[in-house]
Amino acid sequence: MSKAQQRLSQVQSHLASSEVDIPRGRESIVRKSPDDIVVTCALRTPLTRGGKGGFKDTAAADLLVHAFQSLLSRSNIDPNLVEDISIGNVLAPGAGATEFRAAALVAGFPETTAVRAVNRQCSSGLQACVDIANAIRCGMIEIGVGAGVESMSSQYGPGAVSEFSELLDNHQEAKNCKVPMGVLSEQMASDRDVTREAQDTFAARSFQRAEAAQKAGKFNEEIVPMKVKWVDPKTEEEKEIVVDKDDGIRQGMTVEGLGKIRPAFKKDGSIHAGNASQVSDGAAAVLLMKRSTAERLGQSIVGKFVCSSVVGVKPLLMGIGPWKAIPVALEKAGIAKEEVDVWEINEAFASQCVWCVKELGLDEAKVNPNGGAIAFGHPLGCTGARQVATLFNELGRTGKKVGVTSMCVGTGMGMAAVWVKE
Repeated sequence: MSKAQQRLSQVQSHLASSEVDIPRGRESIVRKSPDDIVVTCALRTPLTRGGKGGFKDTAAADLLVHAFQSLLSRSNIDPNLVEDISIGNVLAPGAGATEFRAAALVAGFPETTAVRAVNRQCSSGLQACVDIANAIRCGMIEIGVGAGVESMSSQYGPGAVSEFSELLDNHQEAKNCKVPMGVLSEQMASDRDVTREAQDTFAARSFQRAEAAQKAGKFNEEIVPMKVKWVDPKTEEEKEIVVDKDDGIRQGMTVEGLGKIRPAFKKDGSIHAGNASQVSDGAAAVLLMKRSTAERLGQSIVGKFVCSSVVGVKPLLMGIGPWKAIPVALEKAGIAKEEVDVWEINEAFASQCVWCVKELGLDEAKVNPNGGAIAFGHPLGCTGARQVATLFNELGRTGKKVGVTSMCVGTGMGMAAVWVKE
């Protein structure tokens, strides 16, 4: 054998042994690296009923101020080190960019901290976190905040969607983008054979899990109570109250009780107020940086961001978004669904959740173990960031490691992200 052949054989041998040492699957994503994008703090306000709950008289920007101030206080990060803040919002004009920049200043961030608003419908809060993670990963910034907020009490309604031009209205698929989500979800349930009984069973379980979790104090770690002014609708008296828990969780919900509620979108339909997400108000914030930065600053590490996915589906099938997005995220992470400990999948409608969970073959016990948006609400721009706080709280409480957040997205999209608890 020539010297060249001997050297080639040695190199091949080294490569083969190195491949054996490369971590695979779950082992690969739980391994720590100085370049990991980590979360050092994730929290949220309570979620309250739109138009009725504790935050009905509180502006979205004010909710955001409280979330930011709580983040700074809990993490003890120097606000001068935060270079960018991305905030998810759906309903405010311009996604709230102007007032949210003002909110950051009020909260204590300096003028050197940049602020932007992002609107990708129901995934806006997650998109905000992912945008910050990617900005850190590519070296654009060192430290940032991903957040989300929505006041559906003040901004939810027909005015949130602009009128389509004749050009858009004359394109059928484009025109489908403005079909109300309740209507298209009703059609999807019919087309995909998702029965009302299956939807009500899923919804009842969400309420029951959330009720049990709230009574056991499982949400306490992720929630930051907030003192607000609140107008009593009966006396019109303005009071100062402390909102310290989600107020949309209904006690004692059963499949039988849900079965008595009239359909909302079709006389003989299956979707109603009890098996769809609640109209809600709330805010959430997530502090991100590299592991090396966190260690240098003495920041406690909650967990890390691994990867994310975003996909498009037909506008009329918007509810199947998680079904398409989750496998893409898992493939990027190099893990199988069986290696995921907790799934936080937004419950926009029980119909789409039931279908996605079944089609993906997920273990129902791992899906929204403490309930979801049907039970405690879906403040549109907030949910994606809220899920991060809820996921890490549950993973930490149960001593588990790997979690996925996901949601369907209005106009026909889906998004998902993989996270690992420290």
